[in-house]
Amino acid sequence: MVDTVGIIGAGTMGNGIAQVCAAAGLGVIMIDISDAAVQRGLKTVGASLDRLVNKDKMTAADREATLARITATTDRAKLASCDLVIEAATENEDLKIKILKELGATLKPHALVATNTSSISITKLAAATDRPDRFIGMHFFNPVPVMALLELIRGLQTSDDTVARAEAFAKRVGKVAITAKNSPGFAVNRILCPMINEAIFALQEGIASAEEIDAGMKLGCNHPIGPLALADLIGLDTMLSVMEVFYTGFNDPKYRPAPLLKEMVDAGHLGRKSGQGFYSYSK
Repeated sequence: MVDTVGIIGAGTMGNGIAQVCAAAGLGVIMIDISDAAVQRGLKTVGASLDRLVNKDKMTAADREATLARITATTDRAKLASCDLVIEAATENEDLKIKILKELGATLKPHALVATNTSSISITKLAAATDRPDRFIGMHFFNPVPVMALLELIRGLQTSDDTVARAEAFAKRVGKVAITAKNSPGFAVNRILCPMINEAIFALQEGIASAEEIDAGMKLGCNHPIGPLALADLIGLDTMLSVMEVFYTGFNDPKYRPAPLLKEMVDAGHLGRKSGQGFYSYSK
């Protein structure tokens, strides 16, 4: 039974996970490396809850109760009370391994550990922990409070009990869980990211404008958002990281990141988070 969830990372994914857990009645310990980072995360949760209140989807009292369940801190020792800890740091393998290696001494023996990676091997990350049998991939989708899916990925070492506890957690926080094999990109991103990458190739080759590509996919394929606008939402740096994992993991040129994607990341044009991607955004 999961009653308290620890979340490492107060950024877009971390604070979104914190919100859905707290709204489901769970205690949340959200940590990051600085007070400024955790306070930004808490402020984002507050603003998201305000929107729900304004739309009459949540009462003001429930908003306050949800926020009260979140402890925002830089003190990793507070994770000792958690039944489940979800690592939601930047999509960087070395960083994730460093975090996971340091966790063991802090957590109680039977706590589960999960990673919110969208592409990195769960088996490899599990090997960095002191509890590989109690480690699982939990791939949430952005924006976490809105998207219903939780993709669960089992590593070679993951126990049946861990999978069962992860499925129960997904149900508790109102998500629909699917399970996927531990393979680069798992199920959803294995399909989605190469499609986005191909859209970037199409733009690079002048086949159509960004607006026309996105309109074509929305109107012709009934997608709710075009692939280039979605890339901006995901973050072009994250997109590049995922495609590089595919390219290396499969050793197949069909997963080669589009040169335009690399160039935009080099320019700092990362999408919504930077204010400029395939489209411009006011920050």
